[in-house]
Amino acid sequence: MTRSTTTRIGLLGILSAGFILGYIVACSNTQPEKPINAAENEETQLSENTTEPNLAASSSPVTAIDTREVYYPGTEVLGPNEMRVVACGTGMPNARPKQAAACWLVELGNGDKFLFDIGTGSAERISAMQIPYNYLNKVFIGHLHSDHFGDLDALYCGGIVANRVVPLEVWGPNSIEPKYGTQAAMDAMEKMLAWDIDTRMGNTDTRGAFLKVTEFPYDSVNNVIYQKNGVTIRTIPAIHIFDGCVSFILEWKGLKFCYSSDTFPNKWWMEHTKNADISIHECFIAPESLIEKQNFTPEAALNVGTQIHTSPAQFGKVMAETKPRLAVAYHFFNDFDTVPAILRDVRRTYDGKLALALDYMVFNVTKDDIKVRMAAVEESIWPQPSPIALVPPDPKLQRTSLSKMMREGRVVHREVLEKVYNDINKRFGSNEKVPE
Repeated sequence: MTRSTTTRIGLLGILSAGFILGYIVACSNTQPEKPINAAENEETQLSENTTEPNLAASSSPVTAIDTREVYYPGTEVLGPNEMRVVACGTGMPNARPKQAAACWLVELGNGDKFLFDIGTGSAERISAMQIPYNYLNKVFIGHLHSDHFGDLDALYCGGIVANRVVPLEVWGPNSIEPKYGTQAAMDAMEKMLAWDIDTRMGNTDTRGAFLKVTEFPYDSVNNVIYQKNGVTIRTIPAIHIFDGCVSFILEWKGLKFCYSSDTFPNKWWMEHTKNADISIHECFIAPESLIEKQNFTPEAALNVGTQIHTSPAQFGKVMAETKPRLAVAYHFFNDFDTVPAILRDVRRTYDGKLALALDYMVFNVTKDDIKVRMAAVEESIWPQPSPIALVPPDPKLQRTSLSKMMREGRVVHREVLEKVYNDINKRFGSNEKVPE
């Protein structure tokens, strides 16, 4: 049966390595589920002279289950008026196997896909969604802490060898000095990756080995930075340690997605995110957990947990005043022993519909419903084929080559390579020769 914010309230337990991880969604009026393949008003058939059901009287199901409690990436059509939001990173600045740092994927029924932040460890989660990398080329960065853009290099260079043949586009804010802005960070990243990028040129299809950067004013309010295919993305200033942080608002077909990145509660969020369909706002770990788990001093825990970040109680107050259809709390380690304190503090100030985010949590959003599930992930996934045909390597594009010393150090087993080349040519209709 469908699990939605209008049909269920309670705690979803996810049992993993002995831990129970929770999120809460509101519900009521659960409807009974029909037996699979049962006809309308059909009574159970009994065989003659027995009280046992006659299984031969009805066929066992051979089609897919209509409603699933989990999301299997790549198996569900997104409706023309539907939004799917996938948590690809929900944790704290230190990535861990269970939770990567901040990253959210938004997919729309028109085919558009957007990444909001791409923190450390999130590239692995993105790949698990089984989406061709040509469609994962739009990244919006809220600020330049590594837990919000630390895996951009992995998406950039990894995408090149994973069949992305279009440039990677990045949007991000400026700051009070050029050296702190997104453009400067991207320029430095390309310099850092010079060995990686230049050595690939001419050795594979490297049409995707380019960045397009759009830097915009961090202090502009309700500023349109993207408008295409009926999608509008705006930014508002965010307050987090230093000037140069923003939050994002995406609107499409009457649906409204809001993402805070990192911010202290502020007047711009309170004004411009009201009545969102899905409102994702940071809700940092409770100060007591910073003290107990990481040996923070009380002074540091209160500073980090309530001044640099939004505390759970503050998160609740923000949601109580902005009234989204679904409030989503992220940016904490979602464990059985941390959730009670977070939930306790949030519920002191907010009694609305709530999800406590965890990596691979999936939200299907329409005007009528918000369905919340976890994704079932295939760990052995390969990159998906490019929807644009790949082209052979072009040696004219090569930027690097081996030195004379390295070339003379090669041991070439030509008879072995010729067999490999002949086998490939015969199987795939190519006509490649072993280089001299």
